[in-house]
Amino acid sequence: MANREELSIIKGARAGDAASQLALGKLYLFGGASLPKSMATALHWLQRAATPDGAEACELIGRHIPFDVAWSSRAGAIACYERAYDGGVLQAGVVLAQLVLADGGASHPLHAKAMLCLQTAAGAGLADAQSLLARQAGAAPRLAPGRVAPLKNLPGAAADGGVAAAQHALLRRAWEQGDWNGFLLRALPMARRLLLDAESVGRPGAEARPERPLSPEQVLLLSRCARLLSDPAIVAHPDPLEICRCWERAAQAGDRDAQLALGLWLARMDAHGQRVQYGVRAVNFKRAIRWLSQAGEQGLAEAWFALSRIYVKPEFSQRCALEAQSYLERAADMGHGAAQLECGIHAWRSRRDDENNDVRAAYWLVRAAGRGSAEARTVLERIAPGPSEAGWLAPLSESALAELAGEQPLLAARLELARLFGLSRPEALLLDVNSADRGHCLLVDIRANYGRSRRRLVLLGTVKERQVLDRVARLFERVDCGLAGPEGNYRQRLYRLKTWVPAAGGLLQEELLPA
Repeated sequence: MANREELSIIKGARAGDAASQLALGKLYLFGGASLPKSMATALHWLQRAATPDGAEACELIGRHIPFDVAWSSRAGAIACYERAYDGGVLQAGVVLAQLVLADGGASHPLHAKAMLCLQTAAGAGLADAQSLLARQAGAAPRLAPGRVAPLKNLPGAAADGGVAAAQHALLRRAWEQGDWNGFLLRALPMARRLLLDAESVGRPGAEARPERPLSPEQVLLLSRCARLLSDPAIVAHPDPLEICRCWERAAQAGDRDAQLALGLWLARMDAHGQRVQYGVRAVNFKRAIRWLSQAGEQGLAEAWFALSRIYVKPEFSQRCALEAQSYLERAADMGHGAAQLECGIHAWRSRRDDENNDVRAAYWLVRAAGRGSAEARTVLERIAPGPSEAGWLAPLSESALAELAGEQPLLAARLELARLFGLSRPEALLLDVNSADRGHCLLVDIRANYGRSRRRLVLLGTVKERQVLDRVARLFERVDCGLAGPEGNYRQRLYRLKTWVPAAGGLLQEELLPA
């Protein structure tokens, strides 16, 4: 006969109190002081306690109520087993598959999920799941009593640890369709099983066995699970430890995206170097640098850029501007747009230390602008404004220039450059063509021979400009462009211009300075 406490629980359960129903279900499940064990009665009360907040009741059903007991109450039990499986109880997935396959088979709405549960449980080594999976394939293996079927011998088992290719196909489809909840529903139990397997290796008392390497599909599974779990818009209250373990397991397997994500997670910042609210509780820059360096060595420019942000953080004890600049340039060399922009701006601001930094600044800014940076284009317009038209060459026609090329090829080549790049008369006549070409721009600097001039850059923006400059450079590559060369000094060049091109030789008095 039930005692007073048990009678109080029975009274509350009959009155509809979910807590009392859960307590009564536990009493019948495990046995009470005066109440006998009864799986069927336990299932009855646990089903009634399985309200939207009754996750514990569903877990108890999934862990302890077998298929033969659940069959008589399958209409309501299927939902409980499904919730238990979603909560990480693999055994619940086996009973769910048994109920679905026995209730409606392939026509049941949960058939696809039931097969996925069955494959996942088989991959985890559950003998019931392996046997049922083999029967579904029409070839149940004959085993000695007490032996578990090896996964590689099961029909439908994949070579990556028993997880069937169908599972990965379903996960890939969910990912491509943006069904994040559906992806996590299927992938999270598999990811947790992989983590448990990894943690069991080397544990005291565990069977001595080498750690099984992850397949590419499993690495991708862990990385994608961590990415979704770390997104506050998808999961409101994630477990930071679980996210970190997923990324670390994938990173240890060599996945560079996981290494980058883990490094950013440990540093609590995003790919732009901005601090984020989510992540580990305590920032660990040392571990972050380790994983970011590995990702960078595998070709991720974002990793080098993130390292450059870490080395300029005031809270980082090993802060170093030189290290930060080194990593920034490595990211820029690999095509990182933000790094290229920052390298360009830094080079331009430090041009007083080295006047050739203006050429370097233009190089990085041109690359950043090519990746769509509006700020880089704005800075370029200030550093190297577009060439203005050489008005002094307006009277010279194309036919006259072509005729001049036959008589005075060097002078004709200089005038062609002047028309194309907007050079003044002194710049056209004194430009050292051999050293002016810097690949991405034309460096116009004649200050050594013409004190009134200023150093400036002209960007090469079209294929025609590149072709003309290459042709002229080949013409001058064996010619000394200095004043001691075959073209003579500045006065001689001006005289030759006035003689051969009178229309463009209207010389200003200030241009006739001594060479």
